[in-house]
Order: sequence, then C-alpha cells, then structure tokens
Amino acid sequence: MRWALTRALDVGPEVAVQHRHPEATGRQFLEQARALAALCQARGNPLFVNGRVDVALLVGAHVHLPAHGPAPEDVRPLLPPGRWISTAIHDATEARGAAGADLALVSPVFAPGSKPGDTRIPLGPEGFRALAASLPCPALALGGITPERARALPDAAGFAVISGVLEAEDPAFAVRAMLRPL
Repeated sequence: MRWALTRALDVGPEVAVQHRHPEATGRQFLEQARALAALCQARGNPLFVNGRVDVALLVGAHVHLPAHGPAPEDVRPLLPPGRWISTAIHDATEARGAAGADLALVSPVFAPGSKPGDTRIPLGPEGFRALAASLPCPALALGGITPERARALPDAAGFAVISGVLEAEDPAFAVRAMLRPL
C-alpha cells in the first residue's frame, strides 16, 4: 500500500491524502498521521486528517469533517490561517451545513469499490451535479471513481479515490488518467 501511495503522490501537489483509520487507537492514529505528514511534506502534497482536529493541528495537516461531525464554521476558529476544511456531503441536508468549508467530498457518486457492503444508493452524475451546484465550495466526487467515470463528471472540481488508485497496477497512471478531465 505504501508503494502505491508513494507512486500516486509522485504525480504532484494536486494529489492530496486523507488519513482515515477509524479502527486505530488514538496513539496509532497519531503515529500514522505523523508518518503520512512527513511523506506528504517531503513531496509537497496536502494531507487531510479525518475527524480529528487535534491530530491535524499536531501534524500541520488540513481537516476533513465527517458528515455527522462538527460544522466547518465551528472548526474554522481553531485552525491557523491557510488550513483547509473539507466536509463529507451525501444529501441536500448535509449540503446546507457546508458553510465555511473549502472543499466538499460528495458521495457516493457510484458504488464504492472500497466499501462493498455500502447499501446507499449512488447519486450518479446527475445527483452529483445537483448537490455540487448547491454547495458554497468546490465539490470533489467520491465513490467508485475510475478514469472512465471521471470523464462523466465534468462539474467535479476533483476526485477522491481509494481503490481506483491504491489497487491500480500503476497508481501514477491511474491518477494522471483521473486528472486529465480536470
């Protein structure tokens, strides 16, 4: 997995990482965040820490807020200037709560490859477009993104991908193919 991540990050600073490991203990999560921060900082790639403002502050990362976490407006005063906030958006109600976010990860656009048991109905390109249009910030498409599906989402400001990159035979090629439509 580290090889795949390193190959993806080598594409350039437009590739960001989100540290998400809900099963980790607090100490494990922090240690992993420190390792990822060092990897990202050495290459100039942004790092987002999922749901843990304290850890993001400790490692100099940006923050990703889960859908049922604090609101971006509540977290913003805690962050130093220049830190970004991304937020998870799955429906119109959550979209209304995105004020203060710099980015939104809208999902699931397609059935996610990394969550085979996910029972949510995918938004599809039209559902993504509608939610993205209602947001006060740029929207990244998440869920089942492949290079082919990325081309079907011309309104996306970017893509959030797990299996489509980390499980690719050539992660750098997969990233470049997804960035091409942008």
